[in-house]
Amino acid sequence: MTPNKKRFPALLAGLAAASFAVTASAEAPAEEATLCDQQAYAMGLRYQQQSAEVAALQRQGYALATLRLEQAIERHGEDADLAIITDLDETVIDNGALLVRDMQRCHDYTSWDTWKHWEREGEPRLIPGAGDFLEYADAQGVAIYYVSDRYDENKAATLATLEGLGLPQVGDDSVLLLGPPKQERRDLVEEHHTLVMLLGDTLHDFSEAFVSSVPLDEQHAELEANAERIGVDWIVFPNATYGTWDDAELEAWDAPFVTE
Repeated sequence: MTPNKKRFPALLAGLAAASFAVTASAEAPAEEATLCDQQAYAMGLRYQQQSAEVAALQRQGYALATLRLEQAIERHGEDADLAIITDLDETVIDNGALLVRDMQRCHDYTSWDTWKHWEREGEPRLIPGAGDFLEYADAQGVAIYYVSDRYDENKAATLATLEGLGLPQVGDDSVLLLGPPKQERRDLVEEHHTLVMLLGDTLHDFSEAFVSSVPLDEQHAELEANAERIGVDWIVFPNATYGTWDDAELEAWDAPFVTE
């Protein structure tokens, strides 16, 4: 997913206060500081950046994508003009280092005011499995389009980053960045190709029905209506660090609090 740069999850301050605040005891030094609100991001960042489970899910996603692309090629025939569309951030490339840096400095990375600097000078890593899958698609003659809400003003830097990571079919016409809505950019690809697969870490990467302004209950209903596409031509990757869900209210067990 490329971040929605206008979101600012107000709930996180409350979560941080509830989950991470440290009350200084009478014996503690007077200068001892409480943890900042942004420490509420730490669990999601650890899971996304450090867990073997996320790496396994990412590899699983690309293994499934390879299988589905093989099936699509067989179904359409070798001479078909096929294309796939993939998001970049947290789908093909991992930006966790920026998010961790900002969190550790008690800066709310969901304001996205450090993102442009990262686009120009940051060094994201490839998501496990991404390179092999995209090389396979390229070898099969499938057109690859990178549709991302990275800033178009930094397009030269993004192209250099993708080329440096060895990704195929990276060019001015195949990397479509922030400007027209993603749906318009996807439609543009479909004007010239048979689109057989989309890959992303947010459902906004697949349909405009999941943009951040759409309430979560409506997003769940839309997902149910498209359930047969998940794992077929919609390949979804995990991202526990940001998304349209990040200020959603949590549901708690309504029972007395008991410890044993």
